[in-house]
Amino acid sequence: MPGIFADRIYRARTRLTSVLTHPLAMACLPALCLGAFWMGGDLALVGIAVLMPLVYVLLIGAHPRDEDGTGAGSRLTSRQRFQPKIAEWAEKTRTTALRSAIFKIEIDATKELIDRFGELVAEAVAMRVGERIVATLRTDDLVAKTSDYGFTACLTPVQQLDLELCMQLAGRIQTALEEPISVDGTVVYITSSVGFAEQNKKERMTPRAWMEAAGIALREAQAHGTGSIRSYSVEMKHRVETRAELRQEVATALESGQIRPWFQPQISTDTGLVTGFEALARWHHPERGMISPADFLPVIEQTDMLEALAEVMTTQALAAVKAWDAAGQSVPQVGVNFAGPELGNPRLVDKVKWELDRFELTPERLAVEVLETVVANAGDDTITRNINGLADLGCQIDLDDFGTGHASIASIRRFSVGRIKIDRSFVMRADRDSEQQRMISAILTMAERLNVKTLAEGVETVGEHALLAQLGCDHVQGFGIGKPMPFDETIEWMEKHNAKLADVPHILGNKAS
Repeated sequence: MPGIFADRIYRARTRLTSVLTHPLAMACLPALCLGAFWMGGDLALVGIAVLMPLVYVLLIGAHPRDEDGTGAGSRLTSRQRFQPKIAEWAEKTRTTALRSAIFKIEIDATKELIDRFGELVAEAVAMRVGERIVATLRTDDLVAKTSDYGFTACLTPVQQLDLELCMQLAGRIQTALEEPISVDGTVVYITSSVGFAEQNKKERMTPRAWMEAAGIALREAQAHGTGSIRSYSVEMKHRVETRAELRQEVATALESGQIRPWFQPQISTDTGLVTGFEALARWHHPERGMISPADFLPVIEQTDMLEALAEVMTTQALAAVKAWDAAGQSVPQVGVNFAGPELGNPRLVDKVKWELDRFELTPERLAVEVLETVVANAGDDTITRNINGLADLGCQIDLDDFGTGHASIASIRRFSVGRIKIDRSFVMRADRDSEQQRMISAILTMAERLNVKTLAEGVETVGEHALLAQLGCDHVQGFGIGKPMPFDETIEWMEKHNAKLADVPHILGNKAS
């Protein structure tokens, strides 16, 4: 009861403060003073002059602007009040059948928002976001601004609350935030990521653990792209803990050879012959066994070791080409992925040339795979010079994940792209989806006009392979052709593949490889 009574007093004081600090109320002060003087003379005027400042001091002074920027009249809850309330509600869910949930909401792409509109507009957008979150939730729910562009909401404990309802609420919050926001005539559109953690008698998390769980869910959502929603789970916590441990081990893994390339074959749709392999990073941990790339690649990025990974992959991929040559296997080239950090190294072209000379290989044996997002965002800087420098050296430039990164047609010519890799999202079910077929046909027509070769990624079925060959795609790659494999298995795979070509009619395409 005391908690409820104090809560009511707080809300009444907040509402009264909001009224008194409203511009219209401030405009009425002169009229109030004039009325007091008219009715009571000098004594009443002096009384008003003394009492009104005291009222403002008592109300607004008792609830000053918090460090999080929440003013006295704001509908956002202050951090000082938010934490005790979470503790109270956590205890209530542990001792009763009531349920609650904490939601962490953060604006996506805040750096781009600031770069485009400036900090003042970005701050105004953040305040509008807070207001919309409050408006979406119930009156008794709490919302606090917990970072520059992030908010935390805690639901009042209720009888009925489950995963589906939480997902629906997260979706409603995102929908409310996606409505255009107008700031001084500027219209801003944003998206948000949401992570949430449920709390009930079964979960029994401490207030701190509950907040941390929602934070883990938010980071997981952000890792899956803008506008994502994730619910906390124990498995998610284990993955986060594993990644934290991997961060301590990744440097040693690169130096000791635990992280090595596995090779996925690429074949011609015209002849069926192997036209290359793509080198894909795989980590064989001495204790954990094989670690998924989805787990360790973000760790490598977070520890700023993408350039070290590219060096390891390039060296070992070229060593594989040399070994295939020695074994009498025809492998025209090997593809290695290059991301932003290594492409930003001013000495990259010299380093690649040195590696090629070291293995006595010509530059066309190396295909440099660059993500479309990197090309789309590259200006006239080191990245641009490096890509063109590698092309001038004689390396093939592959534009990876084509169709997902908004690179313009001009970028294909600007970066001397020799081949585009059609993303798996276009290939999937293409043999059964006419819309997919039209998209692929458009890409292939554009490539033909630009005299650029094509490779379809993620080919998994005979039907997809056949369709791509018929439409005129030059090369294919995917589980339907061959899975990524360690070097030791590649020679045996090629021998079996070439043996099958002699017995089984290959799929004829419209173009030569």
